[in-house]
Amino acid sequence: MLTLSSGANFRMMNRQKWSLIAGVFLVMSFASHTSLSAAGDPAPPEKIRTVEGITEYSLENGMKVLLFPDPSSPKVTVNLTLLVGSRHEGYGETGMAHLLEHMLFKGTPTHQNIPKELQARGAQFNGTTWYDRTNYYETLPASEDNLEFALKMEADRMMNSYVKAEDLASEMTVVRNEFERGENSPSRMLMQKVMASAFEWHNYGKSTIGNRADIERVPIDRLKGFYQKYYQPDNAVLIVAGKFEQAEALKLINKYFGTIPRPERKLDKTYTEEPAQEGERIITLRRIGEVPSVGVVYHIPAAAHKDMAALDVLESTLTDDPAGVLYQALVKTKKASSVSGSIFALHDPGVLRLMVEIVKGNDPQVILGILFDTLQEVREKGISPENVARAKEKLLKQYEQAENNSSRLAVELSEWVAMGDWRLRFLYRDALEKVTPEDVKRVADEYLRANNRTVGIFEPVKESQKVAIPQVADIEKMIGDYKGREAVAMGEDFDVSPENIDKRTTVKTLPGGVKVALLSKKTRGEEVNLTMTLRYGNLENLQGKRTASEFLPVIMKRGTKNKTRQEIEDELNKLRAQLNLSGSAGVVNVGIKTRKESLGKVLEILKEILREPTLPAAELELLKTQQVAMLEKQKTDPQSRAILSVRRQLRPYSEQDPRYVPDIDQEIARVKALSQSDLQSLYENYLGASVGEIAVVGDFSEEEVYSQLGSVLENWESKAAYAHIPAEAHDIPGKLTEIIIPDKANAFYFGGLTFPMNSTSPDYPDLIVAGSVLGSSGLSSRLGDRVRQKEGLAYGVGAFIHADTIDMRGSISLYASCNPDNMEKVETAIKEELALLISKGITKEELANAQKGYLEKQEVSRTSDASLASILSTNLFADRNMTYYSELEQKINAVTTDAAQQAFAKYIHPENLIIVVSGSLKK
Repeated sequence: MLTLSSGANFRMMNRQKWSLIAGVFLVMSFASHTSLSAAGDPAPPEKIRTVEGITEYSLENGMKVLLFPDPSSPKVTVNLTLLVGSRHEGYGETGMAHLLEHMLFKGTPTHQNIPKELQARGAQFNGTTWYDRTNYYETLPASEDNLEFALKMEADRMMNSYVKAEDLASEMTVVRNEFERGENSPSRMLMQKVMASAFEWHNYGKSTIGNRADIERVPIDRLKGFYQKYYQPDNAVLIVAGKFEQAEALKLINKYFGTIPRPERKLDKTYTEEPAQEGERIITLRRIGEVPSVGVVYHIPAAAHKDMAALDVLESTLTDDPAGVLYQALVKTKKASSVSGSIFALHDPGVLRLMVEIVKGNDPQVILGILFDTLQEVREKGISPENVARAKEKLLKQYEQAENNSSRLAVELSEWVAMGDWRLRFLYRDALEKVTPEDVKRVADEYLRANNRTVGIFEPVKESQKVAIPQVADIEKMIGDYKGREAVAMGEDFDVSPENIDKRTTVKTLPGGVKVALLSKKTRGEEVNLTMTLRYGNLENLQGKRTASEFLPVIMKRGTKNKTRQEIEDELNKLRAQLNLSGSAGVVNVGIKTRKESLGKVLEILKEILREPTLPAAELELLKTQQVAMLEKQKTDPQSRAILSVRRQLRPYSEQDPRYVPDIDQEIARVKALSQSDLQSLYENYLGASVGEIAVVGDFSEEEVYSQLGSVLENWESKAAYAHIPAEAHDIPGKLTEIIIPDKANAFYFGGLTFPMNSTSPDYPDLIVAGSVLGSSGLSSRLGDRVRQKEGLAYGVGAFIHADTIDMRGSISLYASCNPDNMEKVETAIKEELALLISKGITKEELANAQKGYLEKQEVSRTSDASLASILSTNLFADRNMTYYSELEQKINAVTTDAAQQAFAKYIHPENLIIVVSGSLKK
């Protein structure tokens, strides 16, 4: 599967990008790095080319700039991409590019607390490191001030970040804990070792996270030298997308980046070339775990090679659910719980990766035999034209959906830049459209050879031959004067204030009783988002039906009277649509993302799913097998075990109560016992459209959509009485529980308690602010500053406050991941920070930052049509409108330091916390 960026979902690169999740990063202390020049004005940016709405410029100092204006977006995204990754690391430097990414969030003399500054502006930000590049990006509410801030900050930290020995000492342990988190996954470790075996010489065989010893021992001077060598304008590409004025943006870019002098050093290209493999390589990994797995990689050309699109289609036809030939051979026969794959599309020759998770009781050698026999049949006979067309439709749908989201595309472009040229994205699409079954068979025969593979299994298998991987010619010459196509249609400049949203929203009720909110507006690519919630049953009549309620919506999508599961998926791909169903006790949730022209047909498919499901027994058995396999894996996962234990203790209900949380073995037993007749009974006797909410946001006709929704749900009444099942707060004595799980390098802390509060409680805004100060960010909060930044104990740490929409159930959750040896220190730090906030309160600066950050995050959330649809649906359920959010924002602004402290002390009693720590802890 090619995943081109954070949030993108293409198939050509399902990589394990090492990053600081949700904006968690760090800095470098180093004053002698090249500074911004004050001598002379730089020449104006030179326009190089424009392709499909993206314009490339070049600065005098060698820096490249890509501008992608999208006036329909109320956001602006700035993405600074440095063409340096783990491929560029030398001996003893593994993990250095990733460690430097962390360090660049430690500040500069001008921007001393970058995470706090970003958070104060409501930014969504992150940084990631991969084989060929490192990037730093932030998405902010669109304004000239925010754009200038982001450009100035990125230019500053590219050149003037601190790289201090004391910062390295604390951050090294954080990065090491990130390394340890990865070691908790046997499948990830298996694939890492497979890659190391597949690449004997090239750095693609070394994980981007690095070697433990290198992480722990890297000298500060060497890290500074790496920074000074690669963090220069001639090795950087700046991408700006969203709502901005191009002329003004170019002025600001030249002001902050153009004044940086071109470095005097010459940056040499990497030159290591992996020799052709001369025989099958097999590695064995033995680790504690419940679910065995096997992995295989095949060498393939670099991303710019002409075969890449055909290889992408090949991978899709192998692993797609349910049409993939490996899925049919392994999952449908219940020998494996899942098959997955990805193409590592890189600057230099990469790999095609396949992974199989095996159902317990099956021999991995037998599974490999089936896998290799299936691939050999593909080499000899190819893939059916139907499946090739299906894969192309799916990939093109994903491509177009990325095209409609300028923020997502801005981040995705980092990958194409790192492959060799951003225009490869469009050539890939053009090539994808032309892929034939003959092309797929050709690349399968060329690359899926036994001597070209490296296998990771629990028992060895050997084979030998040789395949030479072709190299890529001159990319610039290959691309030539490629012009591309017309840019995607733009949307409107939409005001996301609560007042305007109310003004633009039409609220109606369908004849059967379901409430509907319709917000029609012009969107990029004429995209439409719909969310639907249908409610049924009550606390009494849903006793013992929790598992069936969760399975029912998923099975409903797997077959109707007129369509098989595959036919449903094929239709949705052709319509460029996503349609998802999920459920819980008494609730069915539906989510749709599609284009204006396709919405009517998607609703026709939804009608079949809701009104004419066949609930196929074979699909139920497949789903049960997959669910049991997932539950078995959770038995040895510290995070899953800790969270589940706390949830169970905070919900003290009888086993038949739909709110009861079963343990893993109980859940496995329930899943295995579930029958088709259970689902049929639940569907026939409970499901209906008597109560529910629908929200639609995007480019559509309100009158047409309202009529279509009426057709979907007409004459469908639930036979069972409905009553809302309340969420309840429970006064439970505090308790600390330890769960020992052997052979886990990372441990997990989770704590929580509940209290009587909902989203309209008078002191809800006060508690929200206090909770934000405590732990809303793993980088810039009381817990983040203490546990991560200062003491370097944990990679992830935080806390969040939640209050139910209508029920009087509020909660706090606290979490941290750490090395097992550091768990006691983490427990102590969290306990002390809770006590300090209760006794001393918060500062005025913390109050102001929390208020600003929270309010701007709310605004950013409303810029997403899917998120806005969810908000409107919640309003229908709570019988309110956007006035609630307008008033909440006013109340947040009115919170005082005393009020925040009093609310926190009133509801958060540390002695009542239910705490579970899990992992390879000292007994």
